[in-house]
Amino acid sequence: MINITFPDGSVRQYEAGVTGLQIAESISQRLAQEVLAIGVNGETQDLTLPIMEDAAIRLYKFEDAEGKHAFWHTSSHLMAEALQELYPGIQFGIGPAIENGFYYDVYPAEGQVITPDSFADIEKKMLELAQKKEVLVRQSIAKADALAQFKAKGQEFKCELIADLEDGHISTYTQGAFTDLCRGPHILSTEPIKAIKVLSCAAAYWRGDASRPMMTRIYAITFPKKKMLDEYLTILEEAKKRDHRKIGKEMELFMFSERVGKGLPIWLPKGTDLRLRLQDMLRRIQKQYGYQEVITPHIGSKNLYITSGHWDHYGKDSFQPIETPEEDELYMLKPMNCPHHCEVYASKPRSYRDLPFRCAEFGTVYRYEQSGELHGLTRVRSFTQDDAHIFCRPDQVKGEFIKVMEIIQRVFATFNFSDENVEVQISLRDPNNHEKYIGSDEDWANAENAIIEACQEKGMKARMETGEAAFYGPKLDFMVKDAIGRRWQLGTIQVDYQLPQRFQLEYVAEDNSKRRPVMIHRAPFGSMERFCAVLIEHTAGRFPLWLTPDQVAVLPISEKSNDYADKVQEILAQAGVRAIVDNRNEKIGRKIRDNEMKHIPYMLIVGEKEAEQGLVSVRQQGAEEKGQMTIEAFAQMINDIVAEQMKAC
Repeated sequence: MINITFPDGSVRQYEAGVTGLQIAESISQRLAQEVLAIGVNGETQDLTLPIMEDAAIRLYKFEDAEGKHAFWHTSSHLMAEALQELYPGIQFGIGPAIENGFYYDVYPAEGQVITPDSFADIEKKMLELAQKKEVLVRQSIAKADALAQFKAKGQEFKCELIADLEDGHISTYTQGAFTDLCRGPHILSTEPIKAIKVLSCAAAYWRGDASRPMMTRIYAITFPKKKMLDEYLTILEEAKKRDHRKIGKEMELFMFSERVGKGLPIWLPKGTDLRLRLQDMLRRIQKQYGYQEVITPHIGSKNLYITSGHWDHYGKDSFQPIETPEEDELYMLKPMNCPHHCEVYASKPRSYRDLPFRCAEFGTVYRYEQSGELHGLTRVRSFTQDDAHIFCRPDQVKGEFIKVMEIIQRVFATFNFSDENVEVQISLRDPNNHEKYIGSDEDWANAENAIIEACQEKGMKARMETGEAAFYGPKLDFMVKDAIGRRWQLGTIQVDYQLPQRFQLEYVAEDNSKRRPVMIHRAPFGSMERFCAVLIEHTAGRFPLWLTPDQVAVLPISEKSNDYADKVQEILAQAGVRAIVDNRNEKIGRKIRDNEMKHIPYMLIVGEKEAEQGLVSVRQQGAEEKGQMTIEAFAQMINDIVAEQMKAC
């Protein structure tokens, strides 16, 4: 008999070899019908795999991220099976589950083309196959046999993948007439797949290498109920309206230039104004918590990142070293700020009385993201982190960690990311993969316990995720749901015992001995680019009045009122209200529509009557007209609203 521990801490005994499905059946038949995968000691696996020893388990349904992953992973195989029938001779690359659905990279045979016109046929064939309730059968076969099997089918890309694997046995999954090289996990059969939508197709180089063949990448999503698909498609339509790339262009916030380079955003004046206001808000909060701001270079010696360990772990994803006229002198575009801040700490001797030392920087960093992965401001090659590092004594770690949690909660509350819409994840190391991490077991235990205890003390419910820690330490990640229910990873806090050791950082303890500080990494926004993208889409461009670049648009009815419109703008500017004048030779209806598209909160209509009486006609975005008032009264109204909003900041 073995002991199976459930998420609530209860323990049941089962015979060794029991499967996840059998455990679900022992609880209820309904659960057995709904469960899609099982987590065994933090690792998601098939419901049919035997459990041979004591284990902590978690049963996953579709509402769980792990359940969705298994569901969509199986759906990618189902799509491949459909493509195999519709396009004889087609070759397959990889087909992973992603955050919303899945994709498969395929290489059609000569004369075959997959376009949006093909989607309906693919969906129809997938539904037809799903209704056959095909069971997924896992097999473990020798590498040589797998190579022979896929070579016989003419699957050159699969053969390349197999050749790169270590010698030994590998797993395949078969459903119906389709067999794929795969580690899983998968759901039991295709039966639960009831609703299917092929979303798009795009070109993608094989394995992200521009010198390799161009594949066709087909994106799709599936659900166990048609109602779920309908709801998702409604959200997708709303997301298109809120797309930060579209709104950013309409509001003239940012741009990209092919001449400048891919994934390198340029902030236009209005976007820069918005971003600086965000930074000023965080600066005000940080000062209350004792942070000191620093500025570090955009480049650093390669040796700096070798010392920190970042070169070994992230070197391939960074821009490669820059050569200089000096022999053996190599520099890198800064991929992260923490090594620089370690040097700030080391710039002078520190005593236990000096700790905690909190340094902050809006530091721009550079990562080489693949071209196909770039997406607006959410995935770029140049981004600015609202980075800070706290160097503290071991006995201060939990207290400092809690203070950072408070800062992040204040930031989220400012933008109406309420507690019920914030999910918190404690990202732990994988104890079975020591090569991925640096540092001793004792240091990791201390760091992980500090995060767990801080969450408990704050009453913050957090899920544990094994294997998601940074290479140098565990972290607390904050995921927020936006106005249409999408989930974004924003703020993060990390506890690090390793970088202070690698940089030989010290402080003089009360007994005059030399001790190592502990380092806490934190970024409430995550990055300015990603946060702005999320904020644009969350608010649909209707920012809080204190933050929006243009608070007011003054619209003269005709050219005769242009001078008065300029006077109104001048008076508002003196009162601290940000206003623009739209004096184009257009009808007033056109001006109103155009400025509504720019999401300007207030419009002031001014004509000859308003000029004579020193008034403005007030129109609020998305609301009824507010009538006429004096310029001074309007300015006071705006400043009162801003002052009230700023209380939360």
